[in-house]
Amino acid sequence: MMTDPIADMLTRIRNGLQAKHDTVRVPASGLKKEIARILSEEGFVGDVSTESGAHGRDLELALRYLEGRKPVIRRIERVSKPGRRVYCGKDDVPAVLNGLGVAIVSTSKGVLTDRKCRELGVGGEVICQVW
Repeated sequence: MMTDPIADMLTRIRNGLQAKHDTVRVPASGLKKEIARILSEEGFVGDVSTESGAHGRDLELALRYLEGRKPVIRRIERVSKPGRRVYCGKDDVPAVLNGLGVAIVSTSKGVLTDRKCRELGVGGEVICQVW
């Protein structure tokens, strides 16, 4: 039994980048789709598609690399975990590397980036940080 599917998704992305794979498949869920959408919009991954897998639907993420096959994502880490939830108010939304990275936050208005949270004036649970 998996206790943290989001951490599993981030680990699969990390492992795929380290192994220089072109794509990574993760079991689909609504929250994972939103996280993948934000990663794609911010340019960390390429296209995101939903595929039929052996045990239901899978998300397929196209990984992106720079020249010399260096990954675009330098680091991706889980912030809020099942054993320790991390929340931020509208005034304490974290800025990752002074805006060079992205914090993904689950809010009452949906899953948003840290910039969008500050723009809309909402806080929520900090899911992960990417840079």
